[in-house]
Amino acid sequence: MTTGLAVFDATVQETNLWLKAVMQRMHTDDRQHAYLALRSTLHALRDRIGPEPAVHLSAQLPMLVRGLYFEGWRLAAGQSRERHQGEFLDHVRQELPKDAGIDVNLAVRAVFATLDEKLDPGEVAKVMGVLPAELEALWPRPRR
Repeated sequence: MTTGLAVFDATVQETNLWLKAVMQRMHTDDRQHAYLALRSTLHALRDRIGPEPAVHLSAQLPMLVRGLYFEGWRLAAGQSRERHQGEFLDHVRQELPKDAGIDVNLAVRAVFATLDEKLDPGEVAKVMGVLPAELEALWPRPRR
């Protein structure tokens, strides 16, 4: 199915490629799980890195992914302060439906690997530069 608008068709196609990459890394054929993993991890990352880096990161995302990235964002809520992997994984877990049945550690690593693959290396370095070392270790190739 196409929308008849090239810009919308292109973002749907690009989003499907992102979901496929997450699915492969999660070793699943469940697109809903990949979507939930992508959405919840992006929300936790957005909340952790702070407003300015979050906006810069968003510019690198496909339009449809950017929409789910900003869904529910409250700028006034401020930046979260997770410094440890367990805290960050709990944040992601809270973003998921209670009965999702998703391995949160695997989901976060799958999304971070997809970001590492799809984003400009300079943008990845900027994001990682504001993360504590323990959270940076969730990326496929820590840069420090």
